[in-house]
Amino acid sequence: MHAIVMSMGNELTSGQTVDTNSAWLSRQLAALGISVRRHITVADELDVIRAALDAAARDADVVLTTGGIGPTEDDLTRHALAAAMGVGLEFHAPSLEHIREFFARRSRDMPEANRIQAMFPAGSTPIENICGTAPGIQAKLHQADVFVMPGVPREMRVMFERSVAPLLAGRGAGVILMRTVHTFGAGESDVGTTIRDLMRRGRNPTVGTTAQQTIIGVRIQAAGRDFAEARRLLDADTAELRRRLGDLVFGEDDETLADAVGAQLLRTGQTVATAESCTGGLIAKSLTDVSGSSAYFLSGLVTYSNEAKVRLLAVPEALILEHGAVSAPVAEAMAVGGRRLFGADCALSTTGIAGPTGGTATKPVGLVFFGLAHAGGCEVHERRFGSELTRKEIRDRARKFALNLLRLRLLHASSA
Repeated sequence: MHAIVMSMGNELTSGQTVDTNSAWLSRQLAALGISVRRHITVADELDVIRAALDAAARDADVVLTTGGIGPTEDDLTRHALAAAMGVGLEFHAPSLEHIREFFARRSRDMPEANRIQAMFPAGSTPIENICGTAPGIQAKLHQADVFVMPGVPREMRVMFERSVAPLLAGRGAGVILMRTVHTFGAGESDVGTTIRDLMRRGRNPTVGTTAQQTIIGVRIQAAGRDFAEARRLLDADTAELRRRLGDLVFGEDDETLADAVGAQLLRTGQTVATAESCTGGLIAKSLTDVSGSSAYFLSGLVTYSNEAKVRLLAVPEALILEHGAVSAPVAEAMAVGGRRLFGADCALSTTGIAGPTGGTATKPVGLVFFGLAHAGGCEVHERRFGSELTRKEIRDRARKFALNLLRLRLLHASSA
């Protein structure tokens, strides 16, 4: 069984918005054993959408669409589907009542424009939307079952899992499960060399690598006759990857470095504070992005100026005058001062030159010093991320490097 996934919207074709719906739907279809033949992105033009729907329904068994079923003039998917089916739109009173109730629960009157969302191609079936005002549409077009869903990711995902996936279950050939194992600390070529035999063509599971801003993801796709077989193959490859890659692995799928650090802090019962300069609070933000971080994150300071480093972190002024603010001794003093000030078990510090200005021959743009203070002392690390990187890239790489320093420290301390 083959599927085609379509996304509607000028914001997608213009590049203003990135289409995440298609990738998510493809993963869900793979788990149902349904292969995706192609992704199609279509502008908000009636004839273009109609033609794309018509062609897709002739080429696939299932067509999933997202977007274009809102209440505005550029929401044209329902009209285009009706045109492709050669039918008109019909009013569905229960859907209108659901939309009215949605607004009533928010103490608002339903705008008249939303009435169009209760109109459906004749012969189609509404799909309830429990998260928003746009009902989905189930229809038959040529050989294909067509499922029209909202473009809002949360609404689409709930609708698919609640109403569409049960209708597709059992129609695919076997099961395909996917997982991504995330690594940090080695380049893509090094990771690829370590797992080269697992990446050979024709193997099941299939394994590949993806590099994204210093994080190397190892993708695993396992095909099985049923869920149990696919899961067994997936778990076996995951275990082997973890064995070979060791401490480079920090998580899977949606797990971030901050998630991994948080898990280690909870496991060891330790706390952390931050004293940042060039990263401007990005490390503290990453740590507090994780739900439950109040259990281990105590506080953070952005001591951007030399005066703030001296006054708030007790960095000796003479140290700055002798070595400069961007130096190993200052990074160490910042981390030690932050740990003492907040009474944390660990403290991370950063001081560097994010650019594009401020670099010199001896201290170029991209130079960052890191401090990690803990009960056993203070580690200091130097990294030169490269002056060719943008300010945003340098700060992001420094953030990740700092988080990984703490992750490795906690990992080794807990296993000692």
